Amino acid sequence: MATQALNVLISAKVQAYVREVARSRYGLDQIHFIPYSGQRLDDQTLAQVDIAFVSRDITGRSTKYVLDPATDTFYRMMEQAPNLQWVHVHSAGVDRPVYVSLRDKGLKVTSSTGALSGIVAESVLAAVLALNRRFRFLEQAQRDHIWAPLLDDLMPADLQGQHVVLAGWGPIGQTIQRYLGMLGMRVTVLRNSAVTTPTDIPMISYDAMHRILPETDWMILACPLTETTRRLIDRKALDAMKPGACIVNVSRGEVIDEAALIDALRKGHIAGAYLDVVEKEPLESDSPLWDMPSVIVSPHTAGHSIGNEARVADIFLENLNNWVRGQPLRNLSR
Repeated sequence: MATQALNVLISAKVQAYVREVARSRYGLDQIHFIPYSGQRLDDQTLAQVDIAFVSRDITGRSTKYVLDPATDTFYRMMEQAPNLQWVHVHSAGVDRPVYVSLRDKGLKVTSSTGALSGIVAESVLAAVLALNRRFRFLEQAQRDHIWAPLLDDLMPADLQGQHVVLAGWGPIGQTIQRYLGMLGMRVTVLRNSAVTTPTDIPMISYDAMHRILPETDWMILACPLTETTRRLIDRKALDAMKPGACIVNVSRGEVIDEAALIDALRKGHIAGAYLDVVEKEPLESDSPLWDMPSVIVSPHTAGHSIGNEARVADIFLENLNNWVRGQPLRNLSR
């Protein structure tokens, strides 16, 4: 158990909640919180930092490729803090270069896996319904003041019985499966190993994916970005999918070969897509994805919700208590 005071670099915005819960729930009175309000701390203060909590407001509107000045400053402080030992991140994914670099230097990096699972799964459910019920078409018809019933070729297919291939079986993937199961959709899970679960949901390894692509109505990507999943959905995979299949990506943009997807959408081989993530964010203004009538582009907000701030902070606080007591950290990145 840690006995000396710990210094936590934290957003000034969430400091009050975290301090109060740390004391009231866990009795952590020895924690010293160092607030960040957008300005770089001096070297003497940085040298005192043991732990950094990267909350949602720290990353703001930054992406993996384009950083706001305040986000960039916080990242640089983490890299320059000589005694930093552990970083907790608000997201489920920890593939941003700064987190990878810190982990490679031997620091512990933990995520907030589980905090956003219900919200992301709601976005996936909404995307499936919107694509299937042709909401983009109806929205455009409304703008044009055209009464356009979904008849003939526009008639939606029943979702019940359609086959979903779901990449990823973390908390997000498991929640997605439950939601789609309520619609009567059949789900096969892609994961690193084909382990059977107590619920008997079919599972296959990524290596075996291509054999089920011809019978795939929906490809839903909710997997972490790894060397296995990078460009998992490439041109070969897209060509192998059932004509008229749809894609939902709430994983990382690099999981899909974006140019190949655009070609498949233009040809109509892929009928529609919901893309919460793209290869390079923000999406370039001249990308054809913006104007495709069968594509819904979401600016990496599938997991955004008012309640996330407290859920993320609660996971950090649970881990902070574990850290103080010398217990294993939850959601430790490997």
